[in-house]
Amino acid sequence: MIIETNSPLPHHPRPIIVIGAGGIVNDAHLPAYKLAGFWVTGIYDVDREKALRTAEKFDIPLVYLHPEDMLDRSPRSVVFDIAVPGSQILPVLRQLPEGSCVLLQKPMGDDLAMAREIVDLVRTKKMTAGVNFQLRYAPFINAARYIIGQGLIGELIDMEINVNVYTPWHLWRFLYSLPRVEILYHSIHYIDLVRSFFGNPDSIYAKTFQHPGMPELASVRTSIIMDYGPTIRANILTNHTHDFGLQEQHAYIKFEGTRGAIKIKLGLLMNYPEGVPDGFQYCIAQKDKPPVWKTLDIAGSWFPHAFIGSMAQIMLAAEGAIPKPDNSVEDAIHTMACVEAAYESSAQGGIRPSF
Repeated sequence: MIIETNSPLPHHPRPIIVIGAGGIVNDAHLPAYKLAGFWVTGIYDVDREKALRTAEKFDIPLVYLHPEDMLDRSPRSVVFDIAVPGSQILPVLRQLPEGSCVLLQKPMGDDLAMAREIVDLVRTKKMTAGVNFQLRYAPFINAARYIIGQGLIGELIDMEINVNVYTPWHLWRFLYSLPRVEILYHSIHYIDLVRSFFGNPDSIYAKTFQHPGMPELASVRTSIIMDYGPTIRANILTNHTHDFGLQEQHAYIKFEGTRGAIKIKLGLLMNYPEGVPDGFQYCIAQKDKPPVWKTLDIAGSWFPHAFIGSMAQIMLAAEGAIPKPDNSVEDAIHTMACVEAAYESSAQGGIRPSF
């Protein structure tokens, strides 16, 4: 079986200017663009030394001193890759020219109110803008989407994302001061992924938790149910505090249909940041035959390969190959609404039993 795992690419890639030179840019954005053959013409960061180191590492010709310098010297057809914390997206967008093409790092603001401001600003300035919810473009997700789209596992009725790992949160010190952490900066990927298959849920049930060993972090574990009615189950379970070795760590995405199933091992999340190999298994039921699980070798992973797809969507829309990016801000606002609902559900608590 030949399965397509690559995201579609633009015929005429645009030059990229990166705003931000943090870990995610060095570990994923720039390696992905190099793999895709995208040309990064310049980079800016408030920490100039950090920008200089990144530019040297990835052969980026220009390091801008000031945002004004960046705007004065940028090509007309550039895509701005804005890789800054959610709270800084609006100030950056306000400085960009009308009609700009923009890829925003997730989350799209700190909360739903800020996300709505971002959408309004994008519309006012007639921008082509999307959000880097890149998991939906990972090669193993492309493979799953192909199998499901061909009807090979029947009607999709179940999605489960289950993460039980130890995450070194100290790598992202800025998270220590934030009131929202796990859902907004991690499980948001899974919420967006579920939406990309099932659409918007009817409602959200959620509870997000702290851990006694990490009191400085607002939350590091979460349980989420996305309600799609009586026949579809969509569950997200995350625990980032399993500090008991690799043996019982796991991280997977499972799809079940009426005639088969797919299970993807998210190797990146185990033993992070080194990771372990991914895995892709599927089972297609055959009449009067016992179930057989098969393994599929997938080239590429979540980091950095999925980041090709999210940038490619902006470029495809800019060249007119598609009407708007699949990851447009108009779509991303629904993911942000689901995140907001999850926090509201967590705050409201459950229903007390009547004993």
